[in-house]
Amino acid sequence: MDMKRYDLIQSINTRGTFVVSRACLPHLIQSGNPHILTLSPPINLNPDWFKGHGAYTVSKYGMSLLALAFAGEFAEQGVASNALWPKTLVATAAVQNLLGGDAAMAKSRRPEVYADAAYAIFCRDSRTCTGNTYLCEDVLAEEGITDLTPYSYAGADADLGRDLYVDSETL
Repeated sequence: MDMKRYDLIQSINTRGTFVVSRACLPHLIQSGNPHILTLSPPINLNPDWFKGHGAYTVSKYGMSLLALAFAGEFAEQGVASNALWPKTLVATAAVQNLLGGDAAMAKSRRPEVYADAAYAIFCRDSRTCTGNTYLCEDVLAEEGITDLTPYSYAGADADLGRDLYVDSETL
């Protein structure tokens, strides 16, 4: 990866998380139940996740580390900060165009799995629900949603593709 692309990915993911969170903080403090939710994975130091895409991994883990840092830094103001990531592929343009087309889409869950998990987090008390790196499916299970078949892009929950940074034993 050339330096221009490296700088771009760090600027968008890690720096972007920092800048937007800081810019929104005064408004969040005035909110009744303020949350920052970073779309980034739990930290997984399995060396496999660094091979071939170290710059991307560092940028996404940087987002997760900032989510945890903000949780501590903004706790007194009652602003929650958490990270959220899916266990499986999510049917997005990136999966369609970069990760395998229709075959990858068939192994994906619908984006609603992310949206519903995010909504569940936003409904939780910001003073007690902070400093977590959640997986979407775990959040939904905590909400009593254990049948995830309706989220399947292909209509069945079998043979789903594991997302980045999620080891196979967590599926």
